[in-house]
Amino acid sequence: MSEMKDMILNVVERMLKEKVDKELVDTVEQGHWAPELWDLFKENGMTAVAITEENGGAGGDIEDLLNIVRLTGKYAAPIPFAETTFANYLLEFTSLQVIEDLATYMLNPNQAFTLENGKLTGEAIQIPWARHTKRLVTLAYSTEGTHLVEIDLSQAEIKLGSNLAGEPRDTVKFHHAKVSQVSAVLSPDQIHAITTLNTAFQLALMTGAVDKINDLTVQYTKEREQFGRPIHRFQLVQQHIVHLAGETAIALAAFNNVTEALLKNNQSSEVAYACIRFEEIIQAVTTIAHQVHAAIGTTHEHSLHQFTRRLWSWRDEGASTSYWTNLVATQLLNSGDSLWGYLTSSSASSPLLKVEG
Repeated sequence: MSEMKDMILNVVERMLKEKVDKELVDTVEQGHWAPELWDLFKENGMTAVAITEENGGAGGDIEDLLNIVRLTGKYAAPIPFAETTFANYLLEFTSLQVIEDLATYMLNPNQAFTLENGKLTGEAIQIPWARHTKRLVTLAYSTEGTHLVEIDLSQAEIKLGSNLAGEPRDTVKFHHAKVSQVSAVLSPDQIHAITTLNTAFQLALMTGAVDKINDLTVQYTKEREQFGRPIHRFQLVQQHIVHLAGETAIALAAFNNVTEALLKNNQSSEVAYACIRFEEIIQAVTTIAHQVHAAIGTTHEHSLHQFTRRLWSWRDEGASTSYWTNLVATQLLNSGDSLWGYLTSSSASSPLLKVEG
């Protein structure tokens, strides 16, 4: 990472450390969010980091953006940063105009809206932060195929909901609502590329949460005393901490591999492999952290549950682990190689895993 990128991330982390605490994160479960933090991010240009200069952005790259998203995950920042920035990334990806308003997105192909004569109709569930945002970027089906559209949420009927972490996950319903922008018909490869990018954003959030859980657990073992000494001096606890540190390192390495693959635009299988491995990481990290913290980690007064619940929630959103394992298995079956041959022939220039048909 360049010196400039390090400086940007230092600024972001400093803002998050100063502004985000447990009480602010708790406001999400009370139906609120942190507009002051959002304004701070916007004033410092963080919401425009990966928007091209031609569209009024900073001209940064996907690595810059995903690392900022990772930090918002690390602090459980109660703002729709990942959603708004990803919505704009999708708009640029499909040659549409970026927007300045707060935005969210919906990419579930099983519940895409229908588009007819520029009007959107349908209902979708589990849309993040819909109640607090103004624009929705979503997939829509027409007689021609699948499109990406952008629409004003003031035309929607919104039913409030939440995920396991208490974050807004709302139901949105349109009835012949006028869309603001619509893309050309998307090819299967474009749709899969969008899915890949969505998973990369989720991996960024989860990597941040894993990192924070590791920090909280290590700190707790130094502060908590048993039999007259800190519990991190006990061999069994040390074994837990080593295992946790290893899983955290794997998460960061997998995330870095994903950003590097996306930067090179070769779109290799790194996203698929990272998503599959994160299933094990999440299980190990949350189990170890709660074992070490014992009962206190599940209490409302402690912040650990804010991050473990987010990990479980984010894991279940977007393309599932089954989606990626099926894709990797299909790639292997179609390659004609043995498993060892398939693994050893993969390189930085290997193509994106494609959906057939």
